[in-house]
Amino acid sequence: MTTMKYATASGSKVYETLDILVPKPFVYHVLLNRPKSLNAVNRAMWLEIKDCFDELGTNPDCRVVVLSGSGKMFNAGIDVSLLMDFAPRLAGCNDVAQKCKMLKKEILMCQESLSAIELCPKPVVAAVHGACIGAGMGMICSADIRYCTTDTWFQIKEVLMGLAPDIGTLQRMPKIMGSDSLVRELVYTCRKLQAAEALQTGFISKTFDNQENLLAGSISLAEEIASRSPVAVQGSKLNLNYSRDHTTQEGLDHISMYNQAMLQSEDLITSVVAQATKSKEPPVFAKL
Repeated sequence: MTTMKYATASGSKVYETLDILVPKPFVYHVLLNRPKSLNAVNRAMWLEIKDCFDELGTNPDCRVVVLSGSGKMFNAGIDVSLLMDFAPRLAGCNDVAQKCKMLKKEILMCQESLSAIELCPKPVVAAVHGACIGAGMGMICSADIRYCTTDTWFQIKEVLMGLAPDIGTLQRMPKIMGSDSLVRELVYTCRKLQAAEALQTGFISKTFDNQENLLAGSISLAEEIASRSPVAVQGSKLNLNYSRDHTTQEGLDHISMYNQAMLQSEDLITSVVAQATKSKEPPVFAKL
């Protein structure tokens, strides 16, 4: 287990299931912190992930987020205790419509939690070690960039549990990977996807020998991204997400409207001057 050497974020909320750290200026590190439960997602974590990423999305001191897990693995999926707690409540409903209403509320809570990662205007780098199962897969599919250790394995496990994944994996993973056939194979069979295959198929963009190097590499990447104009980076994320879900022309129209405003930002002049003068000092951009 890697020990964190840097400080807790000053002024950040205190969470029950997450730690918020700041390893570099403008780089925030969200650490899933239920190591004794292998970071399985309980109700508190579902709610706190959404609250955390909503808050970081508007925090002007945050430009990039690194997401990792403490202990032996990144995430073991949904906490079984959550299902056991929910079952008697569901059984207490006398009508099918009441059960559907209760289930819809629970499913939407989970979906909105992970969508908050994708909707956060700040890029999110998922640093995965050990294993990433079920809900963890939905979590990292919502991230912008995925790194892992060479011994990591991934598993979409819901079908094995008798249900279809409903928190975003089915919607996002086919758009991430180059093979729709492979995604369907992984979903239907629940087999483990090893790090080497995940890298080969584009689900992961880089692997590291151990967790320490993984975190160092992820933070280094985040630091580099944080040194760029936040107007440009956040605008790029916004339009990458929009264009993924729309036609090419709709994406072009969207970025045209966005840049009509953002090209008037001082970040453009600051970046151009830094490039033209070959300044060794990093540009100073306004907080966003």
